[in-house]
Amino acid sequence: MRLFSHILNAHHLWNARILNKPSEFEVWQEHDIKDWADIHYENQRSSFEIVSNADNFDRRIDYENTEGRLFTNTLQDILFHIINHSTNHRGQIAVDFRNNGANPIGSDYVYYKR
Repeated sequence: MRLFSHILNAHHLWNARILNKPSEFEVWQEHDIKDWADIHYENQRSSFEIVSNADNFDRRIDYENTEGRLFTNTLQDILFHIINHSTNHRGQIAVDFRNNGANPIGSDYVYYKR
């Protein structure tokens, strides 16, 4: 629950940084499972809007991290990070399943799209 909520929160947080909006969620805020689909949908909708309206993926985004430090990264690097970050944590979730005697569900992108 904690890791999947974190994946959703981080995606939301990065979208908010790109759009220069305040984040509605804390990095490690936990959500009820019943809310996951709505949060995921809004994250995807927001990312689609960002990509559809982007005229320059090399555009630099200035943002403040959760500790208040200022950084700058390109839009393309942030978008790649959103994907890579969730991949890392989905792997951790799969390991947790196996360590607890359960078979993890497929989490590859192509599997999801099927």
